[in-house]
Amino acid sequence: MHYPALLFSLLGLLLLIAGAEGLVRGASGLARRLGISPLVIGLTVVSFGTSSPEMAVSVLSALSGKADIAVGNVVGSNIFNVLFILGFSASITPLAVSLQVIRLDVPIMIAASVLAFFFGLNGSIGRLEGIIFTAAFGGYLALMIKRSRREKGKIQEAPSGIGTKGQERKWGSATWQVILIAFGLVLLVAGARLLVGGATEIARGLGVSELVIGLTVVAAGTSLPEVATSVTASIRGERDIAVGNVVGSNIFNVLAILGTAGIIATDGMTVSPALLGFDIPVMIASSVACLPIFFTGHLIARWEGLLFLGYYGAYTAFLILKSSEHAALPMFGVVMVGFVLPITVVTLLTITIRSIREKRHRLR
Repeated sequence: MHYPALLFSLLGLLLLIAGAEGLVRGASGLARRLGISPLVIGLTVVSFGTSSPEMAVSVLSALSGKADIAVGNVVGSNIFNVLFILGFSASITPLAVSLQVIRLDVPIMIAASVLAFFFGLNGSIGRLEGIIFTAAFGGYLALMIKRSRREKGKIQEAPSGIGTKGQERKWGSATWQVILIAFGLVLLVAGARLLVGGATEIARGLGVSELVIGLTVVAAGTSLPEVATSVTASIRGERDIAVGNVVGSNIFNVLAILGTAGIIATDGMTVSPALLGFDIPVMIASSVACLPIFFTGHLIARWEGLLFLGYYGAYTAFLILKSSEHAALPMFGVVMVGFVLPITVVTLLTITIRSIREKRHRLR
């Protein structure tokens, strides 16, 4: 057992979570001072802040030449965010979905995922692709600011995961908010170094590829702030924040993180055939699945959340079976492709068509 590497990885995760907490609190306080609305804070400041561990890990991995961890972390985090976080949150209580999220943010999330696939077809994501990604992220951020200016009313409460009124008084000054941001960034960098180093050593010791480690352990670990934020929001009844946090984080992961990593990587980031052949298509499929599920009743029902959780379990099982070259892998693939996936597609199509007919009937 590689105890030192495991301890370094756990310590790295703790530092990442603490750093993300400080960054989110400081940035959200400054955002409120600028008059940005709670909805936009949930979609941008909270979601981008909780994705800061992914940013730290992927950027450091790109600088270290560990492209599998850099890209795998983003792809794995996006799959984890939709299937596990939304699934778990919806299994606690059905999640309401804002119409703006359905019409604008989810299509942008899907488009970003598809763009990542096409950019990776040549085997790498380089500086040009990184510039396109970051420019697209800048456009999305400008759109969010424009949306915020259209919304009326002053911000009275902070979204879940940011802080309470007592905490806001404590950290209310601009000076403390800047200190929190700086302190959070320091912890993020330190935590990312420990986590990447520890995960790499564990992968080498167990004979597991860095790609699988990036898609599973690192991706789930860096997504812990999103887990805490979305689950807390769903328990407190602030369900639009739970959904907005995931959708905004996924957009940030692809456009901002892959973009930044692609720009700073000296020779670009290699995109393995395994990612192109399976993991990125799964990321796209999970993003596309949000549209019919969000559209039906503008909520994620408990059974739909459990469906998401089941698919994340199946995805993880496939990665484990494939990495160990288990004899059950061919049968597992046949069951998923020939039975489970078609039934799911038919069920979602039926529910969507029924929902459209019901809405048309109500309009008559």
